[in-house]
Amino acid sequence: MSTHSHTDLDMPSREELARATSKPMPRWVTTVSTALAAIGIIVFVIGAFTGQDRVWQALHFNWLFFASVSQAGVIFVAVQRVTTARWSRPIVRLLEGYVAFLPVAFLLLVLILMGGKHIFPWYTHPAPVAEKRFFLGTGFFVTRELGMFFILTALSVWYIYKCVRLDVAALPGDSGAAWAKGIRDRMRRGFGEERREIHSTHSMQGTLAVVLCLLFNFFYIVHSWDLSMSLDLFFQSTMYGWWFYMGAWVAAIMSWSMLVMWWRKHLAADEYITEHHFHDLGKLGFAFTAFWGYLTFAQYLVVWYGNLPEETHWFHLRLEQPWEYATLAIVFLAFVIPFFGLLSRAAKVYLPTFFLFALCSVVGIWLLRYIEVYPSLHYHESNAPFGLWEIGVTLGFLGIWGLCYRAFMDAFPRMRLMLMTSPYRDEVQVPVNPDTMEPLPAHE
Repeated sequence: MSTHSHTDLDMPSREELARATSKPMPRWVTTVSTALAAIGIIVFVIGAFTGQDRVWQALHFNWLFFASVSQAGVIFVAVQRVTTARWSRPIVRLLEGYVAFLPVAFLLLVLILMGGKHIFPWYTHPAPVAEKRFFLGTGFFVTRELGMFFILTALSVWYIYKCVRLDVAALPGDSGAAWAKGIRDRMRRGFGEERREIHSTHSMQGTLAVVLCLLFNFFYIVHSWDLSMSLDLFFQSTMYGWWFYMGAWVAAIMSWSMLVMWWRKHLAADEYITEHHFHDLGKLGFAFTAFWGYLTFAQYLVVWYGNLPEETHWFHLRLEQPWEYATLAIVFLAFVIPFFGLLSRAAKVYLPTFFLFALCSVVGIWLLRYIEVYPSLHYHESNAPFGLWEIGVTLGFLGIWGLCYRAFMDAFPRMRLMLMTSPYRDEVQVPVNPDTMEPLPAHE
């Protein structure tokens, strides 16, 4: 990352910075999001009540995309704490807003599991292997999925709550969406001396961030087995979980980059969100695109070299009609275009090109979720099923996600005000005992 940080420059006062970044989101965001959410809900209800399996499958693959990207966004925030990053302070709150979708995603997961007979083959036909019959037993499966997702959601909300609390509690008065007034009041309750609060919060976040990262790693590998890979009861790959969540990681970085561009223009925040931030975001997007491509090829190479029918059929199915064009589109959208497009510095800092490459990446990962799910359930189809149910439900997810994100961003400060303006902001680079405020030995 760039060594340049806007926190190293002369900053306005905390109140001035809060006012400069408090411009309400445009009304059209709510209007469009509400309309899309309504379309999606209507399409899903019609499909569910008319017995359309595909509407449930569309719900499922979109859930895999939106839930995994939202969770990966929160984990990236946690990684910023693990690395004590300073470069991202003006823009990381724009990623913290992803947490708002996770409670809704949990409710949608409950709905998916209730309608599992329309999605998961083993709900109606036992798995062919005894070990898989045990692992995919309905009771164990449902308990495992809900338990893992609930734990990650609860920890994610707690972590972002602690991030936001520093900024809300440090501002005089109250501003923000009315729905969160009680939350902001609770954040201010018991808030102590600024220096001590910064260090105690930073210390607690350090432990919580590590736990979140480890659980994300393990839980999303299991999620990928349960909710994606096992839709084909004869396929297994030890690299599938890494490949799955690294796709979510890339899409989170790229979607965040697009949002940072929009917020910079909306807030007229060129002074705080600079070319250096986009260069750093572009480098991250490029690096993890390369890593996702490596995992994709490595998984394919091992399966090709082993040449075992129980493994090769998964790729063979997706590389023949009617799925081959969608699979090739993923290769170009998620890897070729962003990888070669973001090689140069100019493409990273020139926002139209960066936006284009980021959009290609996000669409490519979304299409990947479709290709993970649909061929395993529609392997007998001569035409790829993609129509009203898939488009309608996708629009609904976009609308619901947009409403959740707007609710968060209108309720809390848009930047990490305290860590950008406090005279103690860079003391966190050297850990201290939050009780005595004395520096800790390096090994602690």
